[in-house]
Amino acid sequence: MAQRFHSYISFPGNAAEALTYYHSLFGGELQILKYGDAQLEGMPFDPPAHAVAHGQIEGPVPLAGGDSLSENPDPLDIHNYSFLLSYDSPDEAREVIEKITSSGGEVGMPFGPAPWGDYYGQVVDKFGVLWSFDAPAPKE
Repeated sequence: MAQRFHSYISFPGNAAEALTYYHSLFGGELQILKYGDAQLEGMPFDPPAHAVAHGQIEGPVPLAGGDSLSENPDPLDIHNYSFLLSYDSPDEAREVIEKITSSGGEVGMPFGPAPWGDYYGQVVDKFGVLWSFDAPAPKE
């Protein structure tokens, strides 16, 4: 049985920049290992030294990733996934949404009351990652 769950993203060559950005948004502890800093004995390929072999954020939003090593990496496709962040209040969610949109992200679905009674919305960040947000509706 898994002890922890991390989402892993294969970035198209910008993993270090993206993981550093997510660390600035969500906090936690960031670790990045580039191929040039790794022991590569026995590897069946010769990766570029600047490429991220593995990066990981431990904290409130655990996330891992690395650089795709294919010659023509596919861009991230928001139609196949999203990461759902649940907050205790709509205001907390709005704060993070504002940070993402003010740094180059775009609203995919405005954050507001959803048919099921909670608040919900979606934002695509500047790296093409889709983030969904939900929070319980304020109690009156």
